[in-house]
Amino acid sequence: MRLEELDYHLPPERIATRPVEPRDAARLLVYRRQSDAVEHVRVRDLPSLLGRDALVVNDTSVLPARLLAVRLDSGGRVEGLFLGEAAPGSWSLMLRSNGRLRQGLRLALIDPRRGEATTHQLTLSARDGAVWTAELSSDLPTEGVLDRVGMTPLPPYILRARASGGVDGSVPGSAIGDDRDRAWYQTVYAEMSKRRSVAAPTAGLHFTPDLLTALSRQGVTRLSVTLHVGAGTFQPVSTERVEDHPMHREWFSVPRATLEGIARVRAAGGRAIAVGTTAVRALESAAGGDPCVELEPPSRDADVVAGATRLMIAPGYAFRLVDGLMTNFHLPRSTLLLLVGAMVGLDRLKSLYAEAIERGYRFYSYGDAMLVLP
Repeated sequence: MRLEELDYHLPPERIATRPVEPRDAARLLVYRRQSDAVEHVRVRDLPSLLGRDALVVNDTSVLPARLLAVRLDSGGRVEGLFLGEAAPGSWSLMLRSNGRLRQGLRLALIDPRRGEATTHQLTLSARDGAVWTAELSSDLPTEGVLDRVGMTPLPPYILRARASGGVDGSVPGSAIGDDRDRAWYQTVYAEMSKRRSVAAPTAGLHFTPDLLTALSRQGVTRLSVTLHVGAGTFQPVSTERVEDHPMHREWFSVPRATLEGIARVRAAGGRAIAVGTTAVRALESAAGGDPCVELEPPSRDADVVAGATRLMIAPGYAFRLVDGLMTNFHLPRSTLLLLVGAMVGLDRLKSLYAEAIERGYRFYSYGDAMLVLP
């Protein structure tokens, strides 16, 4: 497949810079594959679209991973994204600075609320491509430091759209407090014990407690998986042959109870509907047998299937555990667009996107959604 096949034109004013409120008031484009029928409803109408189906959500939680720092040698500003820890206090980061970064450089993390440097410091120790390793010096553990100085890791396109004014009619450059983004950019069912994602599983942002209750009353079974979303989710496909793209690695865990629940629902004539591309990736990785998936050796009486996945789902892929998908509208040249194209067909998907643009749908992480049904 050629890279240009993942292109489409999106007017910049269609990029959502904040979610609608309430969350389930977002618009929902419904596409039924067998009949090729399209309808336009709201997310809150989901109970009328699903019967005794399984709805599989990703219960990961988003870290306040976006950082500001000051160089102790020059006072220059540095922006960063926390990616994880190789060991306690040994951080992996992506960093951006006007000046050259080097090993041994010390950074003081900035409290974004006060705009002042703190006593929490990092010393750069090694670099591997775009990723730096840095050693933390603080009287707090990593999670405590991030809670003090970290900000919501919004995608760069939202920050750029806010700066220029977006679909929401916001004043260019007007501030939206990070406290609001922390609430907006987290699903209502996120498990706080699973705070390892640096991006949200955005399809799940549309759900409210009331909607989940209504779905349960309708007979929908809610099941969970975990996939910690990494920064690679934003990495565009850059190789001329899409198949040559080096897929990013993410950790996932699927409870055996979820796999058994899907089997029961399907045996009774229901469907497994994944909420978001990350839930799809976790389920299809757990199905096993793909060389791009490194499954952890099962322990005795293991109740989960877990491991690391580099699975790329593209047109031609045969889905094994997923029958349908609820997802947001994705960026051109992204592996997320590629995954949805595997379920819908890339040409049909682009025609659906064109219809959504014409009808004024809001795109990307804070935007509207589509539901793909068999």
